[in-house]
Amino acid sequence: MKQTWTIQKIVYIAVLAALVCVVTFFRFPLLGSKVHFANAMCLLSGLLMGPLAGGLAAGFGSALYDALFGGYDFVNCLITFVSKFLMAWVCAKIAFAGGREAKNHGWNIAACVIGALTYVALYMLKTFVFQMFVYGYPMETAVVTMGSKLPASLINAVAAMIAAPILYTALLPALKRAGQLDKMRA
Repeated sequence: MKQTWTIQKIVYIAVLAALVCVVTFFRFPLLGSKVHFANAMCLLSGLLMGPLAGGLAAGFGSALYDALFGGYDFVNCLITFVSKFLMAWVCAKIAFAGGREAKNHGWNIAACVIGALTYVALYMLKTFVFQMFVYGYPMETAVVTMGSKLPASLINAVAAMIAAPILYTALLPALKRAGQLDKMRA
């Protein structure tokens, strides 16, 4: 998929990033973490715009939330950017592989599952590294902390796996009719 960067495409990236950021506000605590639909918006960004542009929208939107409203430092915002970028990138790489262009619903679902699980793995890795090497906790503490965050992370992942393909399927006809889908992916 050849990328061309038009003002319109940059605006689409910004709009999707803003949606990712805003959706992150709507969350509730569960099992020591927060459940939200921002991950679904990250996957949707990948399905709509492809690997690079979708990844940028997901990464910027999530990092923007962390920087402005999450109270995180630069390193944590950068980690968020990379992990959310990779979630959308992996999803889009699978959905667009082999010339599918995210047109195959079954492959889109598989792409969302693998993209969401990629994020869970990256989040668990970040938790482990911070617990062991930044905070200096023993292995047992790191494992317990990871175990306490895993259920909510998996609930977020499952919610994203379900919501993103549904949203994509719902938005696709309108974007095609308006001639915008090709402009998002150009």
